[in-house]
Amino acid sequence: MLKEKVALHLAGPTPVPPQVAAAMIMPMINHRSEKFSVLAKDVASKLQALFRTQEQVYVLASSGSSGWETAMVNFVPAGAKVLNVVIGDFGERWSKANAELGYAVEHLDYEPGTAARPAEVAEVLSKHQGSIKAVCLQHNETSTGVSNPVKEIAAEAAKHGALVLVDGVSSVGALPLHMDEWGVDVAFTGSQKTLMCPPGMMIIAASKRAWAQAEEAHTPKFYFSLKEYRKSYDKGQTPQTPPISLYYGLQAALNMLAEEGWEQVQERHHLMGEMCRAGIKAAGLDLLCTEEQFASDTLTAVMVPESVEASAFLKVARDTFGVIYAAGQGKTLKERIFRIGHMGYMTPNDVLVALSAVENSLAILGYKIQGYNIQPGKAVAAAQAVWLEAVRQG
Repeated sequence: MLKEKVALHLAGPTPVPPQVAAAMIMPMINHRSEKFSVLAKDVASKLQALFRTQEQVYVLASSGSSGWETAMVNFVPAGAKVLNVVIGDFGERWSKANAELGYAVEHLDYEPGTAARPAEVAEVLSKHQGSIKAVCLQHNETSTGVSNPVKEIAAEAAKHGALVLVDGVSSVGALPLHMDEWGVDVAFTGSQKTLMCPPGMMIIAASKRAWAQAEEAHTPKFYFSLKEYRKSYDKGQTPQTPPISLYYGLQAALNMLAEEGWEQVQERHHLMGEMCRAGIKAAGLDLLCTEEQFASDTLTAVMVPESVEASAFLKVARDTFGVIYAAGQGKTLKERIFRIGHMGYMTPNDVLVALSAVENSLAILGYKIQGYNIQPGKAVAAAQAVWLEAVRQG
């Protein structure tokens, strides 16, 4: 088998379309030229549609995780009390980052596979009587395959005067996130997941309310100072050297997504999520997230059967069947789950390939369900049925 031909089903990076790869080999240009300004302004306008916002959207040369620090130091006063809503490993990381930055961190922790409850967020905010300045949460937690009810949580936070900071690294574009309408104050994403680009860009937007509070946020910052980006935004410039090749790639990716239609992009991801979950259930496996309304449409976390070693399963899937899944993340989930990414440059056909390799890999390892050997084809058939029904319904 061709070792170079693999199906990448990670939590990111995700596959890069040929159009995006081709765009990134454009000749290098002067980043202070009019040509770059035209490129930057075009990308910015398309990003506003992506975020569903009228506010400025900034592109930084950094990873998605830098959004945590950028959001905090620009809009939250130094040493302020903040609430980190933690439903998985990335929520825990943001919490640790906030502590390192000197914020007084309150936690609201949930069991892996569980989404946050808006009423419980409201309860914590009420308990602290307006002293919490910001609520920090993931829109989509890829370590557990769970999406948070951002709209409802934002509504509760607004009642208590707290800013709502949302990590949308694995959601923006693929899942509904209406920044202005929902009252989200800061939202950010990365280039390497639903946006179908290589890693290297962090994209962030902030509300008028957040910018008003920024005047009081005298937190030390330099590289991540958005005030500098704000000054040069109308000129189509950035304070530091931008990743020009990635800009070309992002422009191509945004053009592809806009041509498909933003609603259609979300419908495609929802279909892939439903297909994957139906297939996993048909194979006799358990999902980590058992609450269907909060199950992620960009990644599915699957419980590893007790009789199967996670590392052995992942190796067979990769080396024998050419499919790369993500391992479990964090101390409690590393050996308990594997994760199937289905975001970005993917179609329902890719989900069928991913499910086929799940069944084949388990069959090779001799996994049995209720006394009989796993029967390859059940997962794929269940996913096909979901797809066929979606096509019939139009």
